[in-house]
Amino acid sequence: MALANLTSAPEFLLLGLMDGTDVHPLLFLLFLGIYLLNALGNLIMVVVVRSDRALRSPMYYFLGHLSLVDACFTTVTVPRLLAGLLYPGQAVSFQGCFAQMYFFVALGITESYLLAAMSYDRAVAVCWPLHYTAVMTPWRCTALVSASWAVSHLHSLLHTLLISALSYPRSASVSHFFCDMTVMLSLATSDTSAAEAAIFSEGLAVVLTPLFLVSLSYARILVAVLGVRSAGGRRRAFSTCGAHLVVVSLFFGSVLSVYFRPSSAYSARYNRLASVVYAVVTPTLNPFIYSLRNKEVKGALKRGLRCRAASQEI
Repeated sequence: MALANLTSAPEFLLLGLMDGTDVHPLLFLLFLGIYLLNALGNLIMVVVVRSDRALRSPMYYFLGHLSLVDACFTTVTVPRLLAGLLYPGQAVSFQGCFAQMYFFVALGITESYLLAAMSYDRAVAVCWPLHYTAVMTPWRCTALVSASWAVSHLHSLLHTLLISALSYPRSASVSHFFCDMTVMLSLATSDTSAAEAAIFSEGLAVVLTPLFLVSLSYARILVAVLGVRSAGGRRRAFSTCGAHLVVVSLFFGSVLSVYFRPSSAYSARYNRLASVVYAVVTPTLNPFIYSLRNKEVKGALKRGLRCRAASQEI
């Protein structure tokens, strides 16, 4: 059926973030600013983590990969969103639609597993500080990141193949600003029950695993912090964990509310708004919450700027 779809070359019409055919220049400027801020913040983090020797700990290793994923994650969808705000009703080919779906799902799942790895790293640092270097070895950190990328791409490949194998009309309107799984399932003209069952069962395991690991790590951190006698130490730990938990809650909460609802409860407007949260807002907040408020990162940025200024004077 996938080969038949490619032969008949269905075309999809992306309706964009807003309903109707009106141009939205103010929203375009808003999302363009958010996208540029996202790219600047995340790419700076990637460069700083890779270039500064002081940022060689596992935490910054994970942050560097998270920033790279966030920059790519928004690039998959936001440019199409921006085009739709100025030129509503963008046409996208069958191949282009499912290529976008593949990378969007793969990068989103990679982010969720990297968040779980970061939570595990913080749990080890808080609960077993004397054994931190023995537990978070370079090999283990590399294995966690590699597993995050591998699992996410296999998961995305399975879902993309299942959904692309369905039948679609020659031309169909997509009530979204990108080719999302739930939208494509709603557009299919063939029976989707088998695909939905496979996607829900496998997807539930893949998505809930990092969420469970994050919850387990922070439960252990909470127990350890409550055992600290210093009120100042508890406040510092809770403020750091609180910022992380806000982003984790936004990301996982919006993902679960979109992808783990029955198709009968599908709402185009709700899905678009929830998608903006985890596909645009959360990746933009990540470098600022996790990194740019960090003293070590600020020190690395200052050293980089001084070195750049010195090289220009020479």
